[in-house]
Amino acid sequence: MTIIGERLKNLRKGVMITQKDFAEKIGITQSAVNRYENNQAEASYKTLLLYANYFDVSLDYIYGRTDQPQGKLFDFKPNIDDNDDMRLFIEMCFDPNSPMSGKLKDTLLKMMKGSEEK
Repeated sequence: MTIIGERLKNLRKGVMITQKDFAEKIGITQSAVNRYENNQAEASYKTLLLYANYFDVSLDYIYGRTDQPQGKLFDFKPNIDDNDDMRLFIEMCFDPNSPMSGKLKDTLLKMMKGSEEK
């Protein structure tokens, strides 16, 4: 996977450190750094973790899952349309005779759907 090698090389070059100096700092050989950066070998997860810790980036970034160095932040938005039990639970929590409860229920249902309506 070429993205990993590119990311590793760009991280190292971004702080202007040589392969040799970087290898010494994380305890691997310069030739290993060269092979990883040029996609001639795959780094172990332990080595990738050393990179992530040294450059303070996420493994998601190194693996190319995101272009954000801090990582792909998990944002769980359950889809209530596919979950009848959740919809029924929400319906049961509110008094159908109260206008305020109706508004709160509708708002909660929109939030559960991930709706951006205002």
